[in-house]
Amino acid sequence: MSDKGVVDFSTGSIAGKLIAFMLPLLLGNLFQQLYNAADTLIVGNFLGPDALAAVSSSGSLIFMMVGFFNGMAVGAGVVISRAYGAGDRDRLKRAISSDIVFGILAGLAITLFAVLFTPSILRWISTPDSLLPISAAYFRIYSAGIFFSVMYNVLMGVMNALGDSRHPLYYLIISSLINIVLDLLFVGVLGMGVGSAALATIVSQAASSLLCLRHLIKGVGDVSLDVRAIRLDARELRSIIRFGLPSGMQNSIVGFANTVIQASVNGFPAAAIAGFGVYAKIEGFVLLPITSFSLAFTTFIAQMTGSGDLRRARRGALEGMAMNLAVAELVGAVLFVSAPFLVGLFTSDEAVIAYGVRQARIEAFFYFLVAISHGSAGMLRGAGKAFVPMLVMLLSWCVIRVIYVRVMLSFHHDILVIYSAYPLTWLVSSLIFIAYLSRRRWLR
Repeated sequence: MSDKGVVDFSTGSIAGKLIAFMLPLLLGNLFQQLYNAADTLIVGNFLGPDALAAVSSSGSLIFMMVGFFNGMAVGAGVVISRAYGAGDRDRLKRAISSDIVFGILAGLAITLFAVLFTPSILRWISTPDSLLPISAAYFRIYSAGIFFSVMYNVLMGVMNALGDSRHPLYYLIISSLINIVLDLLFVGVLGMGVGSAALATIVSQAASSLLCLRHLIKGVGDVSLDVRAIRLDARELRSIIRFGLPSGMQNSIVGFANTVIQASVNGFPAAAIAGFGVYAKIEGFVLLPITSFSLAFTTFIAQMTGSGDLRRARRGALEGMAMNLAVAELVGAVLFVSAPFLVGLFTSDEAVIAYGVRQARIEAFFYFLVAISHGSAGMLRGAGKAFVPMLVMLLSWCVIRVIYVRVMLSFHHDILVIYSAYPLTWLVSSLIFIAYLSRRRWLR
């Protein structure tokens, strides 16, 4: 790692470089999850189970909307990493500029859509009438700041693609602290209600976006952003769409499937809705090592294919996957033991805790399947084959998952059906990825 925090994957220990790049990603994602979870944790403790259920029911919906643009940012990162690995500075600057312009336009569009159609969107996911007023208050205010969330992910993706995963961490720490302080002030001290938790998130996301932009202007390594020269390049935009659209569609499709499942969850009591949402927040934390390794795989493979060193790319894929599997089972074991404590941090309601712990203990020891699926998807995106993970996730995590839940619930209306759908579909995707990657032709 250089003195500016940029990791050069082309030399040295592969495992060491992957870990050096992954750790700031892990810590950065940890703080991102922290400020995402802060709303849930503080609302649950200060405003009660109904407010907790209202915030929880919006989680999959927010991921569905923002996930597309986050996936596009991953695809843009592949284009940027390849140009960086090949030493093509002209193309690198055009790709970064086009990525930022696309993010601005897309962020404004999704923000306007979400704010205007909040009630219709919440009714579409079968939000109970009793929760609709507070759900709408939270979701509409949150939606007003989605632009900043999109821009942060775009700018963070640019820095990661250049090998700098350290500075995004610093900025996330700052924004997380801002969010927590404002949540406590607005909700706990001033009693401003559930919408104020969303307002705190907007302020913190705006801060992280501006800090990332400032750093890119100052320069990452020997690459700096000239704001006056930002413009959309048609050729680079096509490349970004080519690599980013599959990842964006994958995120949106998975988000859509989770939203459909959330509609099924909303048919259970409020305690079940809250427990499901609390587990989702906890899972977001415990899966961070897996998703961070996967992001590291994407940058590593993209830089190695850009430089033409396919042998090193293959060796890194094997070493990285082995580490990812070991970490997955470790965090699963920790979750199984600590589930009552972790769920209890969000609420003191015994029914909510029981639902959350039950789901955690059903899914915890299957996290190695998540490692296989996410790790394989990360490697394939870096190799320029982003359509493969999109299709696999579409089949397994969307079509099969939704059909399984809807059909099984029609025979047996038990929340256990929804809990079991996740390990089942993780297994399907893992088997498909293993079969595909067993062919050496995936990387060339």
